Amino acid sequence: MELPGLAFAVWMFICFCASVDGYPSGKIREACTSMIPCHGSSPRLSPEHTITVNGTEFKPGDNIEVHLSGPDFEGFFIQARDAEHLDSPAVGSFMLIDRRLSQLLTCGHTKNSAVSHTSKAKKKYIKVYWIAPGDAPKRVQFLATVVKKYRTFWVKIPGPVVSQRNALSPTTPLHATSEAISTSRPVSSLPKPFNASGCGSMKFCIRNPSKCDPESASCFFLSFQQEKTSVFVEMSGPSEGYLAFALSHDQWMGGDDAYLCVHEDHHVHVSTAYLKGRSPPVLDSENALEDVSWRLVDGVLQCSFRRSIRLPAYKERFNLDASYYIFLADGEATEGGLIHKHHHQPLITNGVYNVTDLPQDIGGSRSPHLIKAHGALMFVAWITSVSIGVIVARFFKPVWSHSFLFGKEMWFQVHRVLMLTTVMLTSISFVLPFIYRGGWSQQAGFHPYLGCTVMALTIFQPLMAGFRPSRHAPRRQLFNWFHWSTGTTARILAVVTMFLGMDLPALDLPDPWDAYTMIGFVAWHVSIDVVLEIHSYCLIRKVEVIEDDRVQILQSLTSAEAEGRLFKQIVLTIYVCGNIIFLSAFLAAINQI
Repeated sequence: MELPGLAFAVWMFICFCASVDGYPSGKIREACTSMIPCHGSSPRLSPEHTITVNGTEFKPGDNIEVHLSGPDFEGFFIQARDAEHLDSPAVGSFMLIDRRLSQLLTCGHTKNSAVSHTSKAKKKYIKVYWIAPGDAPKRVQFLATVVKKYRTFWVKIPGPVVSQRNALSPTTPLHATSEAISTSRPVSSLPKPFNASGCGSMKFCIRNPSKCDPESASCFFLSFQQEKTSVFVEMSGPSEGYLAFALSHDQWMGGDDAYLCVHEDHHVHVSTAYLKGRSPPVLDSENALEDVSWRLVDGVLQCSFRRSIRLPAYKERFNLDASYYIFLADGEATEGGLIHKHHHQPLITNGVYNVTDLPQDIGGSRSPHLIKAHGALMFVAWITSVSIGVIVARFFKPVWSHSFLFGKEMWFQVHRVLMLTTVMLTSISFVLPFIYRGGWSQQAGFHPYLGCTVMALTIFQPLMAGFRPSRHAPRRQLFNWFHWSTGTTARILAVVTMFLGMDLPALDLPDPWDAYTMIGFVAWHVSIDVVLEIHSYCLIRKVEVIEDDRVQILQSLTSAEAEGRLFKQIVLTIYVCGNIIFLSAFLAAINQI
């Protein structure tokens, strides 16, 4: 599920099926049967609009005036049906009065058998003519769906019943009103918040953070409890926009069975949807959910509902007695109930689960394991090994110049080991996102481009070091300059890349903690660098005061550097401890997501 990180893509059109207001042009043949708009909410129960006619009897070929009136509305859909079989196809045809406001549609095999709006322009009154067919049923009832605004609509508003002349009165009352009401399932308010009692023993629960209390303002909670042939679902989390969960055959968004609770106008609309790739969800025109309830208090959105374990009549609904990955997402919803892409990575279970099997109490992760490993290895490489290696090469040549390790000066061996460690960690980390994504990511912004640049510089640096001229060669100074500039560029770009990567949906470390912590690390490194530069400058000034002769300067410089050995080693120890603290903080944050 999405469920983005890129606060990209406002989900402008929620669905493509059976929509009334979702089709401002009014060409909505997909709604011919159900007359239900796919607006992600339940119809209102008490109609504000009325249908009237200019007669109560007809014979084949007669024209009957049909009027739809009431408070301002944007969309409408009118049909005539057999009054004793309201599920049957539309009967008869219509003729227009004002083509600016209304248009004819063909439902089923009957031409011009429905009327709808032509635009979203507000209107109070519609008048059309219905033409009675030669094979009309004995009693015909007019029905209308009216959309006041996107989430406010009424379905199958019952109109008058007209009868053929000499038709016998029905022996049983017509069920028009009950039919119209049955399209809207009752919705109630939850009297109290959910709780975790029964998790792992009576119901299957998913919680994030692990073992959190659903009454907490920071707890995302999803539970499933089997009740004979149905499952009762509870969903809760801190969101004033929407909460959604999805059942999926894999850990990727697409081809999933989704359920949404969307907050709009102090109400919560609960609906089912089908996810197609990374596109906005396609909401169902008919809702398969029962016993819907909701609650919104102090920014915590809670909703519950019941659905059958198997729904053969709904092709997009998965059977609940099979195993799936489970997604849990949240995000913003704008006026009209339009939902945005989830602003951070959805919670995804670490494996497939059957919610009707043995009850469990599990958690999940908002970041895939490969992406976590990618971030952790990059932090180890560029916060510890690179930074310490640079400090050693820059300031510890005089201190460790007379100490040898495996036949080489100690400073050089330490520097080389740390830098080769960086190359190894960066190379391993570099391939992990490609393995996870199966290729290039188009949603990661500049992060992958900068990452590739850092990887190229990381490989180029040791290759260039392999061709290092001897210490007194004429080209040694040029090499030193290139070696320093390449390394410095790689370090700067690596920090920028990590800044960008921390807020990507796949990792999404806590904000603004992540930015402040990275700024703190950069400031820490710069401050240590400045302290050591000032210390080196003071030593050089001390030597210049002691002796002006060049040879004596070098000799005195060596002596002065030896005097500063203890200070530098203390600073290095403090620096390493500080880096470990920053690294531990980042690794702990990665482990928590």
